[in-house]
Amino acid sequence: MLSRAHGRAAGQNKGRPELADIFRQYGQSYAKTHRLSAAQQKVMRAVETCRTAELGGHLKQCDRCGFEHPSYNSCRNRHCPKCQSLAKAQWLQKQSAELLPVGYFHLVFTLPHLFNGLILAHKKIVLSLLFKAVSETLLEFGQRRFGGTVGIIAVLHTWDQTPQRPLSSALSYPRRCSRF
Repeated sequence: MLSRAHGRAAGQNKGRPELADIFRQYGQSYAKTHRLSAAQQKVMRAVETCRTAELGGHLKQCDRCGFEHPSYNSCRNRHCPKCQSLAKAQWLQKQSAELLPVGYFHLVFTLPHLFNGLILAHKKIVLSLLFKAVSETLLEFGQRRFGGTVGIIAVLHTWDQTPQRPLSSALSYPRRCSRF
């Protein structure tokens, strides 16, 4: 394990604060005045300690001059912006490769919070119906408005495993459509 003398936590020596810096500085006072779930507390702790000496690491050494630089282990939490930035970039690159070179509309279809209990009890059925209704609506709109078939990319937005907020389906579709 590396000692703290080998460097600072990630973000502490940069000009712009990172989420971890904000959690370290304000997290305890925030937690005293707000109710945080155990899962939220766990995420805050993971982000705070990500790529710090607390999680351990190893020294990288220059072959030429012998300069040593600490490389700290990451938390690997799915909510951590440092850990997920590469995965997010790769996902975006893959999605971008699928896009047509045209403008896109961004739409959000949201189910009222009132339906959360129904969604939890019958998740597969309700969400299938949501996506079916959304796709049928947009396909019909494309036919009537543009006289063609629109392409649709849809993503389900959830906050966690037990929806406390309304679920929504975010969609992008091209401003042009194909005509058969």
